[in-house]
Amino acid sequence: MMRTRPLKVALLGCGVVGSEVARIMTTHSADLAARIGAPVELAGVAVRRPDRVRAGIDPALVTTDATALVKRGDIDVVVEVIGGIEPARTLITTAFEHGASVVSANKALIAQDGAALHAAADANEKDLYYEAAVAGAIPLIRPLRESLAGDKVNRVLGIVNGTTNFILDAMDTTGAGYQEALDEATALGYAEADPTADVEGFDAAAKAAILAGIAFHTRVRLDDVHREGMTEVTAADFASAKEMGCTIKLLAICERAADGGSVTARVHPAMIPLSHPLAGVRGAYNAVFVESDAAGQLMFYGPGAGGAPTASAVLGDLVAVCRNRLGGGRGPGESAYAALPVSPMGDVVTRYHISLDVADKPGVLAQVATVFAEHGVSIDTVRQSGKDGEASLVVVTHRASDAALGGTVEALRKLDTVRGVASIMRVEGE
Repeated sequence: MMRTRPLKVALLGCGVVGSEVARIMTTHSADLAARIGAPVELAGVAVRRPDRVRAGIDPALVTTDATALVKRGDIDVVVEVIGGIEPARTLITTAFEHGASVVSANKALIAQDGAALHAAADANEKDLYYEAAVAGAIPLIRPLRESLAGDKVNRVLGIVNGTTNFILDAMDTTGAGYQEALDEATALGYAEADPTADVEGFDAAAKAAILAGIAFHTRVRLDDVHREGMTEVTAADFASAKEMGCTIKLLAICERAADGGSVTARVHPAMIPLSHPLAGVRGAYNAVFVESDAAGQLMFYGPGAGGAPTASAVLGDLVAVCRNRLGGGRGPGESAYAALPVSPMGDVVTRYHISLDVADKPGVLAQVATVFAEHGVSIDTVRQSGKDGEASLVVVTHRASDAALGGTVEALRKLDTVRGVASIMRVEGE
């Protein structure tokens, strides 16, 4: 039987995502009540600009005092979609202390302070859910945390930022340069006026930290994630990728070491074969490839951002938390029992594509090959072209550690015959 007293929800933030959460709560109220077993009621909405017109929201619910809202004591669930570190962190912990569970879409905060937030939730016997923090509408955290809880996840490889994927896809399919593709993404609303968080990999790094922590049952903070942006990717890189039967994506890669004793998490541009499922992810879509012992290879695909898709994930969490509330139980909390060390980027082993500007004269290739050999980096293929005293040398390696490759490149730059290292790109997904 359905309980008649509604569960009360406080909404922190009413921007693109928050307004969609409020809309869905209103338009789908009967369905939500049936699925939960009790009505859900929007009891308050905290905003910074109260005078703005918000369609479908009773102005009497709007307040600028978020702290007072989460302290009310009659709130069952707080939905936090304001983003950033503060005041979100304080508001969430205050909500726990005053009896509310929390649903958040705040990737930066979860990546930086997830352990402390989980501890606060545990201390107050409340739920902390954050499906919307990683890949918009794509169910990903719950499958990793629950559906694969009996399996051993070894690798998570994914496109987790729609803005960067749109830009790189445009460069690949139209031949546009980086700035031209960025301008198009901005005009279409895929990129912010300041796209730094996206194009420099900060957004993807936060998501990688969250995914690695859940997949490997280990605390992985944002500072543990190696991060490289994609602003230096050029049309020449795409041309080289095509010659290898590859394309270029900004990837979040979380891996367990072969011996199982450590993990790594990194974000950077990489070449991947056109045969890989991630190569066909177009536009602003996201996709994550998960590899585990028993389940094998799984792929999750869909819209990774936007008001309605992100609100879908928020509402899914809201239903789960409300069900827990009614049943007197809690959902899964933090699982960090493995406590595996996070290895530095230098320990990562992969293949590399290196493009060198060299003098066009006899002996250059031999000198370059010698440097690679001296640093223990095996060459797979070499492609050389040039005229009028200048040449381009493209080297693709076998698998080597990042530290070995770094030493190789440093030594190459000291050769008189090497005029510059034009590009270094990792090759993944093989």
